[in-house]
Amino acid sequence: MSDRERVLVVDDEPDLAESCAYFLERAGFEARTAQSAHEALDLLDQETFGVVVSDVRMPRMSGMELLRAIRERDPDVEVLLLTGYPDLQMAVSAIKQGAFDYLAKPYAEQDLIDRVAKAAAHRRVKEGNEGLRERLRSGVAGRRLVHRSEQFAAALEMLERAARTDASVMLIGESGTGKELLAHYLHDASERRDKPFVPVDCASIPAELFESELFGHKKGAFTGAASDKLGLFQVADGGTLFFDELGELPAAFQSKLLRAIQERSVRPVGSSELRQVDVRIVAATNRDLQREVDEGIFRSDLFYRLDVVRIAVPPLRDRRGDVDLLVAHFLDRFGERAGFTSVQPAAAERLRAYHWPGNVRQLRNAIERACALGAPPELRLEDLPPELQKDAPAVPRVADGGDESGTFQEIKARRIAAMEQTYVEGLLRRHKGNVTHCSEEAGMARSAFQKLMQKYGIRSADYRD
Repeated sequence: MSDRERVLVVDDEPDLAESCAYFLERAGFEARTAQSAHEALDLLDQETFGVVVSDVRMPRMSGMELLRAIRERDPDVEVLLLTGYPDLQMAVSAIKQGAFDYLAKPYAEQDLIDRVAKAAAHRRVKEGNEGLRERLRSGVAGRRLVHRSEQFAAALEMLERAARTDASVMLIGESGTGKELLAHYLHDASERRDKPFVPVDCASIPAELFESELFGHKKGAFTGAASDKLGLFQVADGGTLFFDELGELPAAFQSKLLRAIQERSVRPVGSSELRQVDVRIVAATNRDLQREVDEGIFRSDLFYRLDVVRIAVPPLRDRRGDVDLLVAHFLDRFGERAGFTSVQPAAAERLRAYHWPGNVRQLRNAIERACALGAPPELRLEDLPPELQKDAPAVPRVADGGDESGTFQEIKARRIAAMEQTYVEGLLRRHKGNVTHCSEEAGMARSAFQKLMQKYGIRSADYRD
């Protein structure tokens, strides 16, 4: 394993504890043993462990009691319970009380290793999702997102209806609109809420590693495969697998993904064994995948397999009534400790009027920056990022009608400038801030397109993910 996960094995029979630790050490974990629940709690107070493997029946303090004590101290530690007396009712009770899994003795070495690896991976996924969870306003019960607009409310209503089923969901929307947040909302509203939510960033995984990342691999399957690795499908077993930026999925992997979804099984790289998985698929994209399907760029059978329930996530410029609510939410989150209590009217007006090409993500970053650099208690216009501090363009946009006073040449110059600005911003929005693609579509040299951007103070970074 690349980073040695620390595992604590608890069993009142020393030989059994040592053999379990030996299996785990051989698989690449760092394992310690304890011969009682009290000794285990002492060790947990002194050292950090990601996973605890504990026998259920122990004198003085049982594995179930140890589970409850661990959940009270550190709910992020995953607990796997072992017992030589399988009992379905006890298993259900253990899972309800927060145990990650339940394994009957005698167990197969590989079964133990697989379950501990899955528990360790689940813990890492939870750590990665912590920031995401903080962005949600309340707990699973009655959770709501910050909004008042009808467009966003309609998307949430569809999401809640979809959560009652296991149907695949496709979230369509621009970057920064909160698609991953909504995918997590869907997961938490479903029957799978107590199982893992595992995000897959399709844009960040190299094409040649997709199969290993998603399906796992066996030790020695390829150069660098120093140990067995659990794939994200197995990590998400029982829960939700979220494919972010689905359009970035390599063409060569699309057929393999389709087969895994249809057959509900995966084959790790270097293995001949199929492993059954039960996951709910949610995908998100900011690209026109329907057009790519029509052009033969994206597999149609995979697209239609995933596009069962399609939900359009509105951009922030189409839900301007939510800006004040979002500003208040982010000010409360980032400004409370610094002492910010209000927003200057001029700053509030500029925040409402801005076109937000980066959507809610850009607004969040703008408020966080202002709270970090500004002087409390009032967030002022000069505290906002430079692109928001600019005065309204001296040249009105064509869509706004423009100022009709002046000579013909003056009016013509204003109209041309407004058209240029609108055209440049539209290209950047469509190509997600990629200046090279914009200049190619415009039929211009890249340097010429950049000069147009500089002329109107437009930054490509505002249109990227």
